[in-house]
Amino acid sequence: MDWFAYEKMAREKGYSTVCGIDEAGRGPLAGPVFAAAVILPYGTSIEGLNDSKKLSEAKRETLFEIIKEKAVSYSVGFATEAEIDEINILQATFLAMKRACDGLDVRPDLALVDGNRMPCLSVKAHTIVKGDSLSASIAAASILAKVSRDRLMVEINRIYPQYQFAKHKGYGTALHIARLKEYGPCPVHRKTFLKKILGDTGS
Repeated sequence: MDWFAYEKMAREKGYSTVCGIDEAGRGPLAGPVFAAAVILPYGTSIEGLNDSKKLSEAKRETLFEIIKEKAVSYSVGFATEAEIDEINILQATFLAMKRACDGLDVRPDLALVDGNRMPCLSVKAHTIVKGDSLSASIAAASILAKVSRDRLMVEINRIYPQYQFAKHKGYGTALHIARLKEYGPCPVHRKTFLKKILGDTGS
């Protein structure tokens, strides 16, 4: 498999600086949704690079540092749980992607975005379904977004240890739901995600 096939096609169309964009954390009941944008040197080899969901936590942590070291530019953005509740998770994901893209210190002339829905970006973009398994740039972005979010959830766990965020990272596991029902929601919970679990008030 050619991890740079999409980047190669972009270069053949005249785009010299291509970034990959992906998100992490659309599904959890708590915490922000993250996105990352990464510009890799064309054709650079990063051993073990893959969709973040297919990697162990330890491997993601290792690749996180390698990607940051090798990238031409990278940026991580997020949208808060309050923004998710206000504008919905899809629009919040797009906002996180825009923030990540705008945070790059090298402006790309094309963004490759994971998925089939197009965020409103300040640069030209192309969506790729399952792009995190097909494009090196998107795979790198998926790792940066996932590790950045997981690290934040570990920090949040220190503030709200009763929910054990360090274990489930805010996803709706049996443990998380049990703790939610025992303690009720805290400020980092997404109220609009809790209606089916706790009722309309989310409390």
